[in-house]
Amino acid sequence: MAIENAGKGSRSSSVAFATTALACFIYATVALLTLHILRPDYAPATNFISNYAVGPHGWIMTTWFLAMSCGLLALVAGLHTSGLRSITARLGMFLLLVAAIGLVVSAVFPTDIPGAPSTRSGAIHDQSFLVNVGSIFIASILLSASFGTHPAWRSFRRTAWILTSLILAGFVIQFLTLHKGMPYGLANRFFVLVLFAWLFGVSLRLRSPRLD
Repeated sequence: MAIENAGKGSRSSSVAFATTALACFIYATVALLTLHILRPDYAPATNFISNYAVGPHGWIMTTWFLAMSCGLLALVAGLHTSGLRSITARLGMFLLLVAAIGLVVSAVFPTDIPGAPSTRSGAIHDQSFLVNVGSIFIASILLSASFGTHPAWRSFRRTAWILTSLILAGFVIQFLTLHKGMPYGLANRFFVLVLFAWLFGVSLRLRSPRLD
């Protein structure tokens, strides 16, 4: 009876963490879409989404970073309580925690917009961007691999790998376009889009009754 109650408690916690993560990611989605409407002066092709943190309505972008950080923290907590204990899963969750910290750094230190003087804040933001992107990319690979080792997650493995392959494509495209004259802003948005797909997919699965 005690073991059964403990199992129900863990499942309830997983659902609560998944719901929290989804709420954070939904807010981040709405916030980013809103900024595209409020800041038409920022051409999507030549501006990273981070640029929205500079200028009018910049606070919305700051809350985007914080919401993403909170969402990752909640997702990690949910994945942990769901029973994922393999080495690859633990490493993947650790990297999501690294990204969560990095997103807070990105929120505190705004980027330098194109044409503006270089600042220490912008340099720190650029470094946090690299850490965030790299950590989440590797985490998605490790966690997708770990899903195949857990009975409750095994049926989600194929979907996870499909979404991870899209993140890989976004990762490659993003870094191939980090040059002046290239549509790096669109590549940045594509990476964020496929990242959202993976995060929403994992969060929804974590909340699903199929995980029981």
